[in-house]
Amino acid sequence: MHRFGIQSTGGSLKTGTTTMLLFQSRLTQSLSFYMRQRCCRQISSFTVKSQDVENASVEVDQNKTTKNNSNGGSKKAKKKQPQQGKGDQSSSSSIEEIRELRISKAQDIRELGQNPYAYTYSRTHSAQELQDLYSELPNGEQKDDVTVSVAGRIMMRRVMGKLAFAKLVDGSGSIQMYVDKKILESSQEGGFQMFKQLVDAGDIVGVTGGLRRTDKGELSVVVKSLQVLTKAILPLPDKYHGLTDVESRYRKRYLDMIVTPGVAQTLKARSLAVSTIRRTLEDMGYLEVETPVLENSAGGADARPFVTYHNTLERDFTLRIATELHLKRLVVGGLEKVFEIGRIFRNEGISSRHNPEFTSIELYEAYSDYNDMMDLTELLIRAATHAVTGSLRVMYQDVELDFESPFVRATMHDLVQQETGIDFTKYFTEPKDDAVLEEAKKEVLAAFSDKGADAAAAAKVRDAPSVGHVLNEAFEELVEPTLIQPTFVLDHPVEISPLAKPHRDTAGLVERFELFVAGRELANSFSELTDPVDQRARLEAQVANHRDMKGKPSTDEEYDIAVDEDFLAALEQGMPPTGGMGMGIDRLVMLLTDSPSIRDVIAFPLMK
Repeated sequence: MHRFGIQSTGGSLKTGTTTMLLFQSRLTQSLSFYMRQRCCRQISSFTVKSQDVENASVEVDQNKTTKNNSNGGSKKAKKKQPQQGKGDQSSSSSIEEIRELRISKAQDIRELGQNPYAYTYSRTHSAQELQDLYSELPNGEQKDDVTVSVAGRIMMRRVMGKLAFAKLVDGSGSIQMYVDKKILESSQEGGFQMFKQLVDAGDIVGVTGGLRRTDKGELSVVVKSLQVLTKAILPLPDKYHGLTDVESRYRKRYLDMIVTPGVAQTLKARSLAVSTIRRTLEDMGYLEVETPVLENSAGGADARPFVTYHNTLERDFTLRIATELHLKRLVVGGLEKVFEIGRIFRNEGISSRHNPEFTSIELYEAYSDYNDMMDLTELLIRAATHAVTGSLRVMYQDVELDFESPFVRATMHDLVQQETGIDFTKYFTEPKDDAVLEEAKKEVLAAFSDKGADAAAAAKVRDAPSVGHVLNEAFEELVEPTLIQPTFVLDHPVEISPLAKPHRDTAGLVERFELFVAGRELANSFSELTDPVDQRARLEAQVANHRDMKGKPSTDEEYDIAVDEDFLAALEQGMPPTGGMGMGIDRLVMLLTDSPSIRDVIAFPLMK
């Protein structure tokens, strides 16, 4: 009896009840095979960019040959060429046919006594462990005294008569399956036929056997036992083109991880960077805490919040735009070193550098200032960089970034003057009246014109309410893109830094730095403002300025902000001198993994 057809015996069938039941069983199996064969023929008439197309067409040939031979036929089966389908309709129909075929195969696996959705599997090694352990095994050599068990997803398979090969991929790497019919059948009857007919690319299998290195140098498991652990119902994307649509990659990240090299490694690198930062801070005595995501009002930054409604409390809440104000409350309460790694939500634009939902770390240390925070920031970045890359020099988009040398430290005033020739010092020492503001705007607009700045940047300068805002606009437009190597930009205008201490030497500035790498902001830090009276005045001024800017064409501030009275009450209880720092985890991982878009380092980025 052939598993997939009735063999010719050259004579009449035996009589008797037992024989008749056996014949009926064989007939049922043959009919089941015939229906599956018809399904394969239908599938091959469509064009689908899927690894199943190759597998399905191979199965059609093999099944036809088996059927002809089993009935005594001598005519060789011709391979049916795929016909061009009609657009998306035929493509989606083909996928559905493949899906139905694979469901049928899962049932056939059950009939063979295996569960195509296993509960567990005992592995002796991962693929990479075997590659490392037997890296010295010569080509053509076999280890008959070794038995290993590995499991993973089949990414490619190739059947050549009584020999088959497959690429098995697990979380560590890949290894080849060497499937010899004689070897497999000697320990698992019907195993080779099951692999050839019922196992597809995308299936998750477990295999046990010895080891050999092929003549071409491929370390392989010589399969003596094969178990289907998970039968994949949908096919993988085309093995030559992969998942090429960028939108599909982000929407179906699970599929992206399976077929796109490096995606899983990027996510692992992210985890390693975060754990390294966490461990470094804990070794320094920092305490990790958690603060609320739902807040009465957005604070700690100037950004449009997401607003949600709580049904039981019958009121609106905002999703946090920063963790700063709650962490400072903990410092007031006596926790002198605290940090939080958490999700932040800002209802703003989406770009290669911005995702509305992102991860940041914020930390605060009592009895320190922004100078201490600069040293700590360098330490954390170097630790994460070395953990992920093994080096302190990193290639990012074909540019080498040097995290080994001391980071550059320069004031915003000096950097703007170097780029434009404008000395803003005079505008901060003169009385701040409208004439001074207009003169500063005039100089900056002239520089913008000389350097070809866009109209939107010029509009922001014209609408700027203070000299400090003008300075910041000049920096962002002309200086920021030029800061490729790690650079601390120090001493920002007070108007754009409402939570930082006044500069101890220069009026109109605050003790604040922003770290820039590869032309983008990576970290932000203050000597934290601890004077509750000054803090109230600045927050109220920020609210008033925000109100005045509403409706102007150069802004997008059609949302309300409010003074956080409870935070001010906490400050009035007394907060020790404190240094604080916030850093974007996503942007750091982009640099360490050479990822051009923030979506590449977020497992499930927000999509339309």
